[in-house]
Amino acid sequence: MTVLRDKLPSLLGAKTAKALASSLDIHTVADLLRHYPRRYAERGELTDIAGLEVGEHVTVMARIERVSKRRMKNKPGTIIEMTVTDGRRSLSCAFFNQQWRERELLPGKSGLFAGKVNAFRNNLQLANPEYELLDEDMEASAMDSFLGRIIPVYPAAAGLPSWSIAKCVEQVLATLEPGEDPLPPELIREHGLDRLHDALVHIHRPDGWSGLDSARRRLKWDEAMAVQLIFAQRRHQTVSRPAPACPPKPDGIAAAFESRLPFELTAGQREVGEKVAVDLSGTHPMNRLLQGEVGSGKTIVALRAMLQVVDAGRQAAMLAPTEVLAAQHARSLRDLLGDLAQAGELGGAEQATRVTLLTGSMGAKERKQALLDAASGAAGIIVGTHALIQETVSFADLGMAVVDEQHRFGVEQRDALRSRGAGGSSPHVLVMTATPIPRTVAMTVYGDLEVSALRELPAGRSPISTTVVPVLERPAWLDRAWQRVVEEAGKGHQAYVVCPRIGDEPPSDKTDKRPPIAVLDLAPELEHGALSGLRLGILHGRMPAEDKDAVMRAFAAGEVDVLVATTVIEVGVNVPNATAMVIMDADRFGVSQLHQLRGRVGRGEVPGVCLLVTEAIDGTSTRERLAAVESTVDGFELSQLDLELRREGDILGSAQSGKRSGLKLLSLLRDEDVIAEAREQARRIVESDPGLGSHPGLLSLVADLVDEESAEYLEKT
Repeated sequence: MTVLRDKLPSLLGAKTAKALASSLDIHTVADLLRHYPRRYAERGELTDIAGLEVGEHVTVMARIERVSKRRMKNKPGTIIEMTVTDGRRSLSCAFFNQQWRERELLPGKSGLFAGKVNAFRNNLQLANPEYELLDEDMEASAMDSFLGRIIPVYPAAAGLPSWSIAKCVEQVLATLEPGEDPLPPELIREHGLDRLHDALVHIHRPDGWSGLDSARRRLKWDEAMAVQLIFAQRRHQTVSRPAPACPPKPDGIAAAFESRLPFELTAGQREVGEKVAVDLSGTHPMNRLLQGEVGSGKTIVALRAMLQVVDAGRQAAMLAPTEVLAAQHARSLRDLLGDLAQAGELGGAEQATRVTLLTGSMGAKERKQALLDAASGAAGIIVGTHALIQETVSFADLGMAVVDEQHRFGVEQRDALRSRGAGGSSPHVLVMTATPIPRTVAMTVYGDLEVSALRELPAGRSPISTTVVPVLERPAWLDRAWQRVVEEAGKGHQAYVVCPRIGDEPPSDKTDKRPPIAVLDLAPELEHGALSGLRLGILHGRMPAEDKDAVMRAFAAGEVDVLVATTVIEVGVNVPNATAMVIMDADRFGVSQLHQLRGRVGRGEVPGVCLLVTEAIDGTSTRERLAAVESTVDGFELSQLDLELRREGDILGSAQSGKRSGLKLLSLLRDEDVIAEAREQARRIVESDPGLGSHPGLLSLVADLVDEESAEYLEKT
């Protein structure tokens, strides 16, 4: 008999097991049985071809529309060209020097066709696809049986088409032992769930749609419980260590700052600020996520909180993902505070503190002074990159940590900050993101945090128009994009050109796809071509810190017309005179990242324009994503659209450390009830059994479904 922990070579043979391991990272029976079908087809029901993606391995059920043969132009041999259809859209297939296939590939026949999607003459194509035709000559009784059968279609890879994976699954299921269920019996009864063995059988061999739905519901519960147990454990760990109480002080630096604010706080800023002030006053560590659109005023909320901590005689650290952003935050905080940031200086206010910047590439003298400011307590606010987390950095009394752009940091970095409090205490933690997050994502990806949102935008923000520039279909539109940049510069405005790559990287071994456009390649082309006569600057993450700072200062001062940059300008960079942005190879970026990037323009009184340049083919899911960004500037709406367009489970990667995640079925869009119920169950279980010593099945569930580092975290507690 077979159990979930068994290795595959002895069951499937060394050759098949090796192919599964190298192509799909499948090593055990559990890995194979949790490699769920991507979708299901019934006889006569064809796959929707729209939305296929260049570069992915797909399996489609389609009908052969036409077949033709021609000689190759530049070398001897023939090409069989076949078009298959789903009844609405077509997909071309090409077979090279395989004339014999003409005898079996007949128009009107249906089958499963598998291969890697390529682009040929601006159309989607499968080259030399593997296929399995559906036999039209079955006996009547067999045909009746086959017509009602639900056919699983698996995520496949080169050399491992869906039907090969299906055969492996059939072989393993034939000897699978029921074994002990990892979920507690009372939980299974309470929620009316299938046993794990039954669910695994029915998701691969469904005898009907209702049985399939029941199996999927059970397996979604497994995934939801695994991740919520991790977060329940983290919450338990967080509150078990006390935090320094930092109650407000009526006549301190926070009150002085408040009295001289040159603008009115929004209602949202006040409401969130009050919650944060209450959190900081207690001895339970604050653990709050603050989300809000670019420009919604998160920095002011964070600064008011940090000043409350400084008033209590403690320090606050602000962690930024890049040196450019860290330096800008330090400048911005000093500008906002004025003489309140000049402690020990001539002209400094009575209640003043000091804002110190600490980054990894600072010179020895500057770094030594910054480390001294942090360790002695001379600096009330220390701003830096991940360098702040290093063991060499000491704080006199760290009371609070602010993490900006949370999605750029892993869970480990947040945990490292929590361990930096004085006397075994845990500093209060406020994490911020400008990427709006749907509630289910917040519960799942940031399940160990309380969530607050700023939805209002301060007055003075200008609208941004976004246009997709499809250069394969409309080559002239790229010339027009550069003309638009020249026009904006002619009006005295500035522009960004964003590229996905720096250009100093070693060449890739992969030759099937053009490398992404690079800053160091494009900038000279523009300087001597489309943007000649304009003042161009270059900015990327591998430049020395002083060079990055000099470029940003020059751009902010209006001494540079066009900044050709990587995504280092994605967050925090504030130049109100910048009105245009051209994003090259926009299809290489995610929806949220594109939204973040375009938030750099339209920050002044003049409307902004964002141009998304792409070679993505019309009808692909990539073009759908770009069209979504083009259609709305509402970040919360976009986050929902992003969720709809992503493959299920992708977004959950950020909950972990970036390794492979086993969360494949749980839909953050549709399974809010399962996530919420699992969160409550996990809370109850961890409260009564923090180490899960009485729940070995749940520990094994976490090990199977969540990446290794997160599972280890749970097992160590």
